[in-house]
Amino acid sequence: MKTLIIAEKPDMGRTIAAVVEPKAQNKRVYLEGEHYIITWAIGHLVGLAEPDQYDPKYKRWNEADLPIIPDRFKLLANARTKDQLKTIGELSKRCNRLVNACDAGREGQLIFHLIRQYLKMPQPTDRLWISDLTPETIRRGFDMLRSDEEYDALTRAARARSEADWLVGMNASRAFTIRHKTLLSVGRVQTPVLALLYDRHKEITSFDSETYFIVQAQFSQQDFSYKGVWQGDRITKKEQAESLAAKVAGKPAKIVSYTVNESKEYPFRLYDLTLLQREANGRYGYPAKKTLDIAQSLYEKHKVITYPRTSSNYVTEENLPVMGNVLNMLKQTAYGDLANGADRSRVHKGNKAVCNPAKVEDHHAILPTPKRPGTLSTEEQNIYDMIVRRFLSHYYPPAVYNNHDVLTEVEQEQFRTRAKEQLDAGWRVVLGDSDDGNKAKSKSKKKADDASDDQEDDLVVTDRPFSVNADAPVHCDSAAALEKATKPPKPYTEGTLLKAMESAGKAIEDEELRDAMKQTGLGTPATRAATIERLKQVGYINLAGKRLDITTKGCAAIELIRGAGVELLASPEMTGRWEQRLHQISKGEASDEQFITKVKQFAEMIVAKVKQQRQADASLFAEPEKAGGEAGGRGKGKSRTSSRAAAGEKSGRASSKEKASRATATAPKKEAAPRSAAARAKASSAQISMDEMQATSASAAKKAPPAAASPKVIAPCPRPGCGGQLVEGKRGYGCIRFREGCKFVIWKEQQGRAVTAAMAKALAVSGVTRASTFKLPDGRTESGKLVLVDQAAGAIEFRPST
Repeated sequence: MKTLIIAEKPDMGRTIAAVVEPKAQNKRVYLEGEHYIITWAIGHLVGLAEPDQYDPKYKRWNEADLPIIPDRFKLLANARTKDQLKTIGELSKRCNRLVNACDAGREGQLIFHLIRQYLKMPQPTDRLWISDLTPETIRRGFDMLRSDEEYDALTRAARARSEADWLVGMNASRAFTIRHKTLLSVGRVQTPVLALLYDRHKEITSFDSETYFIVQAQFSQQDFSYKGVWQGDRITKKEQAESLAAKVAGKPAKIVSYTVNESKEYPFRLYDLTLLQREANGRYGYPAKKTLDIAQSLYEKHKVITYPRTSSNYVTEENLPVMGNVLNMLKQTAYGDLANGADRSRVHKGNKAVCNPAKVEDHHAILPTPKRPGTLSTEEQNIYDMIVRRFLSHYYPPAVYNNHDVLTEVEQEQFRTRAKEQLDAGWRVVLGDSDDGNKAKSKSKKKADDASDDQEDDLVVTDRPFSVNADAPVHCDSAAALEKATKPPKPYTEGTLLKAMESAGKAIEDEELRDAMKQTGLGTPATRAATIERLKQVGYINLAGKRLDITTKGCAAIELIRGAGVELLASPEMTGRWEQRLHQISKGEASDEQFITKVKQFAEMIVAKVKQQRQADASLFAEPEKAGGEAGGRGKGKSRTSSRAAAGEKSGRASSKEKASRATATAPKKEAAPRSAAARAKASSAQISMDEMQATSASAAKKAPPAAASPKVIAPCPRPGCGGQLVEGKRGYGCIRFREGCKFVIWKEQQGRAVTAAMAKALAVSGVTRASTFKLPDGRTESGKLVLVDQAAGAIEFRPST
């Protein structure tokens, strides 16, 4: 009899077949040769069953039925791919052996074993464990097949992860949804990620910007000139800064301190998936999911990069010869000049910046393969270019700099100059014009890492010679007082959110948990993009350009979860504990049964606490389209979802179409509003029909208008007798009682500058803002305050500082 090979996706199956059975007959959904039949899954063909598969009563969301704790989990075939599942079952009856050729990792193990369990395939099984799809790697993988039983511990960890996510997501989502009569999706990974966005949103909206001044002087020495920044306490008064500038301008100066230190900058790490997604988002604006899809295409379809769903930035000794073959291939491409200039001796087993087997678990870093690329789309070429240039950079020497630090004194005042002079571009010649984001980072690490505002302006980066004579006189040619303002934290983009997810455990106090989170963070490289997409789908966040904005519903979800006393759901600590235990299970060092028992207890505790929580006011979930008394748009509909989406965490390996079918549609248009708003208001607090929760189709979701920007309660409404609250809208800060006649609104554009939430709060509470700088109609700028002059309507006026 023959051996049945089951790959994770069709392209992978066909590639494997071309190596092990090059003359195999193409039967469309499988290929058959003399010794092997090769077929494939299409992502997850089998998943954990919905609650109503255990008991029809679960079709209705009833608080009395919670928690839902199955004694034994049931499996359910994906309805849209059941034909392929049936094909695998029929083929298996003709074979006496199986090969698990799904992706080499925890989720690949789960995909295969759910199929095997559902179809009750008893055949002995081997495991193909490979990191790229080149013919050489596939042949080597088949030469080194190991019994799948050797991976039993990894299989148990994968199954435990899936069941635990089901228990927490399904019970928590139903509990919060029933209690508060609006769909609230909760999950082990998505909820802590949402909490990151919520906390950043709070930091930004509560930030009160302060104006300050720096004094910058222009110095000259013979035919060389340079700038310096005054060293002293922060100046908050314009007059003081101008007086200081006038004091030193045109005066003789001297250098009181001058040091030069040489430094070397080595190439950036090879890409793992998260790093690739972060940089692609910063450079091209690609969402994380798009970068993953492009990389997957380069891996599966074009076979020009290695397995992309990796968390490692390093390679093993086995990869080094293949990397040499890649270098030879690149000499015949548009990268020929760079490949010819590469120094092969720099990449070797002793170079721990590249070859570090201890930091490679399932997969090594993303690399180009020796296959020469054919025709790539523009987007594919962009990602391939990033990977190739990062690869080539490690064959070049470090960039070398002289770091100059000059302290110049004039009229007993000292000015500092820092200059980073490039002596040798080294590996940076590989970047060309393709890596501006990383150039900027290397130019000023402090600035890239959100350095203090008053240290941003004293660093000059140059590839021209910087030379001053510490003993020669200097002249201060001019000086100026420059106005600055403290800046709030930046909103998250997908790129910066991915970084935050990756490093989410750094703030955990428990040392063991912190170590566990170092290896994982929130989610895995393969699932982080899906988590961000899920937050969009359930109406918790919106994309505004590159910026991710949390919605009212997203804010309410975090506040309710924390308020219920289950704040662990919104903390990276729970994921840290889970990943720590799952890692131990995968190594055979812990029991998966004990882990699931603890998770069941946790799910029961969540349900018990939510049942005691007071029902939230419906206004918490309203999405105002406009602030103030303008008509239209506030709270016209609520998000709806399927129970599958409400269950929270699902595998990030589902196909994009599968995810879309599970996705929550955004609020329906005006005609549908009465159903989502009125009908739900009449629903029993103990019971919500599944019909009310059923998601619309994926196509309808795409056509639905995006949710409005997230309003935040700013302050009590100042209008006498109102008793309402001010919330943030798109164009202003208005009262939530506008439908009851309140016309109070503070518009965001005032006197040529934006009114922040902190300024609006100050106006509402005390009637005046702090002193700041405003642009006047004639183009001049002047320091002053905004004053609330009409408590009924919100009119404000500018008053200059005296």
